[in-house]
Amino acid sequence: CAVVLYDLQVTFEIDVNGILKVSAEDKGTGNKEKITITNDHNRLTPEDIEKMIKDAERFADDDKKVKEKVEAKNELESYAYSLKTQLNDKEKLGGKLSDDDKKSVEEAVERAIKWLDSNADAEAEDMKAQKKELESVVHPIISKIYQGAGGPSPGGDGDDASKDEL
Repeated sequence: CAVVLYDLQVTFEIDVNGILKVSAEDKGTGNKEKITITNDHNRLTPEDIEKMIKDAERFADDDKKVKEKVEAKNELESYAYSLKTQLNDKEKLGGKLSDDDKKSVEEAVERAIKWLDSNADAEAEDMKAQKKELESVVHPIISKIYQGAGGPSPGGDGDDASKDEL
């Protein structure tokens, strides 16, 4: 009885996708064989992957809209409540405005707060429009304070006043 010895070299490779490649070579004869083993079970199809990408893009757009809406609401809310606090502080706006101006600002702030309460789900554009409306009442009144505190004298060159930084 003769004993036959085989000299085989077997190589196993697994790539990042979990695909197993096995190669075997008989060193004596030089014969080579290769096989690739894939695990398609529980794998996503290219169509599934494409659908997931599209869903993610769609949800990203929705998330962006929600973010803009929340930011616009927070800006309006913060601005309105900040003004309300300053109006009640005698060291801030409360002590620097005339009674008429103070009343105008208070009414505008209350309108904005009531609008926010009844339109909590409004779109970002509507929130921004409400803030601009509030600013259109407040800014002219506040600018009177700054002009009275050191603005140009009547008849003077008023160009510098238009360049004031807030």
